Amino acid sequence: MILTKNLMDASRVQGTVPDSAVARSLTDDALTNADLILLDLSSGIAPADVVAIGPPVVAYGPHVDTEALAGAVAAGCREALPRSRVFQRLSNLID
Repeated sequence: MILTKNLMDASRVQGTVPDSAVARSLTDDALTNADLILLDLSSGIAPADVVAIGPPVVAYGPHVDTEALAGAVAAGCREALPRSRVFQRLSNLID
């Protein structure tokens, strides 16, 4: 499951993991049934709110936004990675 408002990110995830779902907001019921949530930090959704849903969360964002990446880990995300690393490691993250 990817939580993003970026259609390109959603497309990249679904290209690698065809059965993955895309959510654009916290109100998507599929989030509670996810095995893993990939959170796009540029979506404007607070990492703590996503962590509270229950499934493990891996946040990602621009590599230069070290404050947002550190904040995501502090909020309880399992990992917070630069965008490029998420897409390089996508298959491993999903497994």
